Amino acid sequence: MLSPKEIAFINHWELVRDDYATFKSKLKRGLPMAILFTFPIIFSVVAVYFLSPEWYTKVGQKIKGEFSTIMIALLICILFFSYFRMHFNWEMNEQLYHELKKKQSTLEK
Repeated sequence: MLSPKEIAFINHWELVRDDYATFKSKLKRGLPMAILFTFPIIFSVVAVYFLSPEWYTKVGQKIKGEFSTIMIALLICILFFSYFRMHFNWEMNEQLYHELKKKQSTLEK
């Protein structure tokens, strides 16, 4: 017998699984966590560049020349992390859905 929580998950997943499967949806829903993931890197670069450029002279000089490269790399990390995190979550939910449907069909027999 399936629990009410499992039945609720099956019903919910049947409604949203096609919407959550799209690239755009995965990217959009994963963006907040990806930005939080890269925020410490952005903060440290900005802190060294603006707040204490004399902290370590080699870093202060390098950041001036490579700031755009760092931002492009961080943007790529954000996009990669947001998509693949949500794709992994979608795969886990899809696997659970199929397991519960199989369990439901064997219990009905």
